[in-house]
Amino acid sequence: MANELNRRGFLETGIAAALGQNVPARGAGKHPLPYNPRTHRAMPMHNLGQTGFRVGILSLGGQATLEIPGKEAESEAIVNRAIDLGINYIDSAAGYGNGTSEKHIGRVLKTRRKEVWVTSKTADRTYDGSMKLLDRTLTSMNTDHLDLWQIHNLQTRQQLEQIFAKGGAIEALLKAREQGLANFIGVTGHYEPNVLLDAIQRLPFDTILMAINAADRHYLSFLEHLLPAAQQKKMGTISMKVATRGRVLSSWTPPQLEQQPERLRTKLPCTLTIQEALAYNLSLPVSTTIIGVDTVAQIEENVAFASGFAPLSEAEKRELEKRTLPIVRQALYFRRWDLGA
Repeated sequence: MANELNRRGFLETGIAAALGQNVPARGAGKHPLPYNPRTHRAMPMHNLGQTGFRVGILSLGGQATLEIPGKEAESEAIVNRAIDLGINYIDSAAGYGNGTSEKHIGRVLKTRRKEVWVTSKTADRTYDGSMKLLDRTLTSMNTDHLDLWQIHNLQTRQQLEQIFAKGGAIEALLKAREQGLANFIGVTGHYEPNVLLDAIQRLPFDTILMAINAADRHYLSFLEHLLPAAQQKKMGTISMKVATRGRVLSSWTPPQLEQQPERLRTKLPCTLTIQEALAYNLSLPVSTTIIGVDTVAQIEENVAFASGFAPLSEAEKRELEKRTLPIVRQALYFRRWDLGA
């Protein structure tokens, strides 16, 4: 009964204050918003900030199988199944598989563009380079516009100054929105919360995509130092890095050290199940959580979990956080660990 009451409250309020419910939309840009009629039956939904879009609490990330060259059939099956199950937000980036992810998603968007919110990102810090990437992105994804175009993984203050300088990537985002090539603009990051905080103070981005998992509070916490400011600005908030490429999951066995990338090397076994990792992120006051998958079976399992999801209590979240403490460095490998940087 308590679990059902938790779920009912989650459905009714959507963590209303934190998620910017009942706030006026900024408008849908130059293109109508997509609509997947299955989403409201599949899982709870939240406002994506002030965009006017209602997003399912679980969304599909464009990495894992989707970024691997030669996985066209598998990727197409994953994307089609995700949309069929009610996923209405798909995230990608120009850098995922050097454009492979966008192409794999685009094979499905040729016929299903109106059903799903489509995002991508530019990691180029200049106007010219970003506009070239956007042209490639739109071609690869078989669309004339993105619902959301984002700065990819903003890390340092040097990068921050570069994107906001004359001829920087911010000019490209604003131009794309003005021309209707992107309805909305956002910023993303894994590395340093204070750099992202500075970015959203300088420009009213529509969304922010943040690397958050159950280990977040242990080091350079985005939950403590960044999310509250994004909530105050009524931005759409998206979480990622739920399982950190498997490195927080008890089902993951570390490969031989020499087979692991140097910055990711670890001998430590992991501590959470995928259900626990997902439950943690889905319980946060964010609009949606993205996660990549390897197989159709995984997206089916994840959506089924989101469908029956009831948010964790604060005590339950603290317990999961405690269990990640021994593996904090591998769980947050993408953070700024060089304190002199």
